[in-house]
Amino acid sequence: MNSFEALQRRDFLKQLGLASTAALAAPSTSLWGNEQIPHPQARADSCIVIWMAGGMASPDTFDPKTYLPYEDGLEVKKILSTFPAIDTNVDGVKISQGLENIAQVMDRGTLIRSAIQPDLGAILHSRHQYHWHTGYVPPITVAAPHLGAWMSKVLGPKNEVVPPFINIGQRLEGVGEKEELKAFTTAGFFGSEHGPMNLPFPEQAVQSVQPPKGMEPGRFSNRYKHFKSLLDQNPNRENMSDFQGESMIRSMEAAHRLLQSDEKHAFDLTREPKDSANKYGDSRFGQGCLLARRLVEQGSRFVEVTTEYVPFLNWDTHENGHTTATRMKKEIDQPVAQLILDLEARGMLDRTLVILASEFSRDMMIEGVPGSTAPDQSRARTDNLKEMKQYGLHRHFTGGSSIMMWGGGVKQGHVYGETADERPLMAVKNPLSIEDLHATIFTLMGINPKTAYEVEKRPFYATKDGIGKCAKGVLA
Repeated sequence: MNSFEALQRRDFLKQLGLASTAALAAPSTSLWGNEQIPHPQARADSCIVIWMAGGMASPDTFDPKTYLPYEDGLEVKKILSTFPAIDTNVDGVKISQGLENIAQVMDRGTLIRSAIQPDLGAILHSRHQYHWHTGYVPPITVAAPHLGAWMSKVLGPKNEVVPPFINIGQRLEGVGEKEELKAFTTAGFFGSEHGPMNLPFPEQAVQSVQPPKGMEPGRFSNRYKHFKSLLDQNPNRENMSDFQGESMIRSMEAAHRLLQSDEKHAFDLTREPKDSANKYGDSRFGQGCLLARRLVEQGSRFVEVTTEYVPFLNWDTHENGHTTATRMKKEIDQPVAQLILDLEARGMLDRTLVILASEFSRDMMIEGVPGSTAPDQSRARTDNLKEMKQYGLHRHFTGGSSIMMWGGGVKQGHVYGETADERPLMAVKNPLSIEDLHATIFTLMGINPKTAYEVEKRPFYATKDGIGKCAKGVLA
């Protein structure tokens, strides 16, 4: 991390702390004029986000361009893609080598190739991840809810026993930028009952639905009663609003219901038949996809599975881009395709919206978009290739990225939008902003993008300022 990034992050966290405090002090939220804003007919009941954390390069995954293999002395400015294109099961649609399994399920969904993002200053991952997951650019005066929290709040649980919002695969402790990750992995002002159940290691998920070792079940189940008693007796109630305290009680009651239910077995991956489990592989990400399927099957409303964001690892390819992308594609290809096939085989895909996305794309030459003042963050700068670690897409690119959507009311075997074939690889057809992307997701889930709640005596919208418009060309 360079000094400029460090300064930006410290400022971000300082201001975010103020925002969190303001949100906790706010009165309980209420619907803002929703009587005049009807919700659309839902096309999906559940949503799974497959998060490619760190900046997945579209030209090396879902939007291949001219391919040049590695050779010593190759001019960097000529490199657009570092993998050849392969056919998919949709006529005329190609994606990148290494995604052969995903290529065979492309006919179940829509490939968006024209997602765009603002530079947001230094193009920091933390700011873009916050923006993607909440729809708002930090810092703001309100702790903005995550997409999953919006679905929990507006739609409610599908199954009263199963947590409506579950986050799989991302550690919030012991990794770089943990405070930034915590900032958007939250229900914000909606209260803890709509917050995520965090399961960083899917193979250990079953431990989250068991009382702590050495604690008697009766003692554990009565915890929320003791908490309520403490709230009632606390003379300093101004430190926590009635709304926040009551939300905490409801979240503890929900946890108690889960511990007493049969649905808790969905968290135990050892109960999955071996032949079925083996199709997902034994990687942490693969096991996360399997767990997501099991949880949605039992009624979870929103599940996110991530390759995990750790600075300079996984999709955060500031050098060794080609080598790292090869590894990452091998990790995601089979589990993602199997998730789609499993949902389809169980008759669930039509009502489950599956979204594969990342915070932005990458380019060999350009940081941000042409004309951006963002500092170049590549660690493999050169004009001509001298070694393999320089071969790959290393610079953040916000002018055109890819998102894959399956099931849940989207068109099948469809491509929406496109980017230029030559650098700069900008979106040249149907550019899709974060606001419009969120409006599309909310519409598919049966939520009006203009839905708002009152916070600090003003409306807070599902899409920023209520301006998001559904991309109807994505809808079946």
